[in-house]
Amino acid sequence: MPEHGAELADDLERLVALHGAETIAAVIIEPVAGSTGVLLPPKGYLERIRKICDQHGIVLIFDEVITGFGRLGAPFAVDYFGVVPDLVSTAKALTNGAIPMGAVFASRKIHDGLMQGSESQIELFHGYTYSGHPVACAAGIANLDIFKDEGLFTRASAVAELWRDAMHDLRDCPHVQDIRTIGLIAGIELAPRAASPGSRAYDVFVDCFEKGLLIRVTGDIIALSPPLIVEPSHIDTIVSVLREALRNVA
Repeated sequence: MPEHGAELADDLERLVALHGAETIAAVIIEPVAGSTGVLLPPKGYLERIRKICDQHGIVLIFDEVITGFGRLGAPFAVDYFGVVPDLVSTAKALTNGAIPMGAVFASRKIHDGLMQGSESQIELFHGYTYSGHPVACAAGIANLDIFKDEGLFTRASAVAELWRDAMHDLRDCPHVQDIRTIGLIAGIELAPRAASPGSRAYDVFVDCFEKGLLIRVTGDIIALSPPLIVEPSHIDTIVSVLREALRNVA
């Protein structure tokens, strides 16, 4: 991003000045924007957002559905970037995707605020059809035990450098405009076809799928996030299949 992170975050200040802090319930951020193409936060951005939220009494929420549970080489993006929000939403890796489950972590300040009120009211009154489902809870507990026993919360840090170098090895492939990596995530941005944006990355997706490699594309950006147990040989295979697909695509 061309703008410095702190300057980019000042857009929030402009919104506060325009609408008033009292009209802003919360700021929700994906610490690393996944679905938009693996966009890394500029230096100082998250810190500045945290400071602005504190100044104006705005709740800061991190969406860690993707970055949570070891994806960046630290347990959460909160740990990786050292910026603590008021709420953290999680899912996916909580049960290794084996069964649907989500969870929200709350700061003490948020918790205590929700616990105060009329004695005739139930604290934190919420409930959904599948809340606390015993099968999902069992899957989550078993999965977290594996995370702990096998050191998966931080394993990505051990292979992050290898992953980064392997991804950037693709920089000379046809159509590649930019490569972004962090932890065990990568975004490979391709030049779009003039009359058909998104179609080039889709053709790469199909070629890779037919060769046994499942990637994700968003527009003309290839998004990669291999399992936390990935081995160097797996990374070699990913690069090899991708290189061939990029050379084949028109």
